Amino acid sequence: MKKQTHRPTIGVLMGGRSAEREVSLRTGAAILGALRRLGHRAVGIDAGPDLPQVLGRRQVSVAFIALHGRGGEDGTVQGLLECLGIPYTGSGVLASALAMDKTHSKLIFRACGLPTPDFEVLVRGVRGPWPLERLEPPVVVKPICEGSTVGMSVVRRRGALAKALALAFRYDPEALVEDFVPGRDLTIGVIGDTALPAVEMRPRGGFYSYRAKYTSGATEYLVPAPLTTRQSARIGELAVAAHRALGCRGASRVDFRLDERGRAQLLEVNTIPGMTETSLLPKAAAAAGIVFDDLVARILATARLDASPRCSGAGAKT
Repeated sequence: MKKQTHRPTIGVLMGGRSAEREVSLRTGAAILGALRRLGHRAVGIDAGPDLPQVLGRRQVSVAFIALHGRGGEDGTVQGLLECLGIPYTGSGVLASALAMDKTHSKLIFRACGLPTPDFEVLVRGVRGPWPLERLEPPVVVKPICEGSTVGMSVVRRRGALAKALALAFRYDPEALVEDFVPGRDLTIGVIGDTALPAVEMRPRGGFYSYRAKYTSGATEYLVPAPLTTRQSARIGELAVAAHRALGCRGASRVDFRLDERGRAQLLEVNTIPGMTETSLLPKAAAAAGIVFDDLVARILATARLDASPRCSGAGAKT
């Protein structure tokens, strides 16, 4: 009688309760399909308040995180998995929290000498300096801790700022007011310490909105982006530098604006990139000769825990 080999169960964590729930469900379904095609025992888990119990009941050995936004991309579920001792894909607790918080990530970019647009931060209900005293329109207003352009507005005249702030404050008590950089939308996928080919997004409506991101045909994608060799190398270097500056691991996606003089301005790092049919990381990977299932396999191979004996605080206290 042939002895059965135990296969670990991979739990694909998706859904959740953030504003990006629907996109996360699509990302999770695509990843789940790839894992099963690769021969893994994989289960889909809609992450709710009972997540610890579900992980135990389903005997999950490794977590593949497909959660976007709050509760999945901000270090919280990573912290839970650390406590449960379940290795997981993507960045660790600290890197996830830093990348999700646009203010702190931009402060780190500045400290590392990475180019990023000038900005101000406003707190809901707290009086402070009016951002347009220093930043002239056009500006971009967005919640500090949301993704997928949720709650984001481009303000082109002073009178529209209050409405844009009200929208951002619906999603977060803090809002980032950032210089708008006229130019091109670019993104770079990073796997490990390697930059993938740049992708340029040309939304048909002129603004790379939530609808433009997730509606088929609403945006034209140029892969690889039409850049000079020097521009391509420079943006790739900046993407890897931003990934490292925040302490990211596994796969990330780094967003840029390329201004009218061809200079790259770093916007943010996404530690759980989308994996839907319109998502940017799979497009970039395909341009590098990495098919979708292989991309999923590479991300799975990075799964681990951050905690180690040297930093766990173990040992006698005196």
